[in-house]
Amino acid sequence: MRISRANVLSLGFVVASFVMAAALYSRLPAMVPTHWNAQGEVDGYMPKPWGAFGPPLLTAGIYLLLLVLPRISPKGYAIARFQGVYDLMQSAIVAFLFLMTGLMLLAGIGVSVPVPRVVLVAIGLLFVVLGNFMGKFTKNFFCGIRTPWTLASDEVWLRTHRLGGRLFVLAGLVCVASGLFDAGPIPLIVSIAVAAGVPIFYSYVLYRRLEGDGPRWPPEDNESRHST
Repeated sequence: MRISRANVLSLGFVVASFVMAAALYSRLPAMVPTHWNAQGEVDGYMPKPWGAFGPPLLTAGIYLLLLVLPRISPKGYAIARFQGVYDLMQSAIVAFLFLMTGLMLLAGIGVSVPVPRVVLVAIGLLFVVLGNFMGKFTKNFFCGIRTPWTLASDEVWLRTHRLGGRLFVLAGLVCVASGLFDAGPIPLIVSIAVAAGVPIFYSYVLYRRLEGDGPRWPPEDNESRHST
């Protein structure tokens, strides 16, 4: 099986997460900070060794999950047509988790880091990357805007993901600006709600316009429809 450069990069981030945790382990306190509120105050801790190695384990788990999912795709939902894009998306997600691990470890050893602001910027950049890829998704069983209407029509799938991609990029830019200018989490919440909600409604409206009626979900076969 050929391993793509993106997969090698993702694996590198996973390994680097464990190396970083091991290198800083002796300098970490008994209770490692793992969560911050909107004001930048630590409001969650985890004891060693989980506080040190929990985030790398999570990164590794997400990486393995993203590797496995394409290989268990049912017939007709394979991602071969956008495998390269999927691999890049995987690397972006793993890189984001690597950054979160680094922030927690640095804060744990006493480095002053504006965690909420950095997280907002990182989430925004992740949204921009995912939004740029989204228009290239083909039908699959685990990623994308999977509504009854996108799954029922290739045209609805395509148009909905093009719109969703633009909205994700816009939401990402809003998040980046919120982090840079310390605007707090409200712009993040609103932008994500819009980016997630509008495509769902759009897919329904577009399907009704193209097909003349909404799909039944789950679909009914002819025999069950005519049975008495």
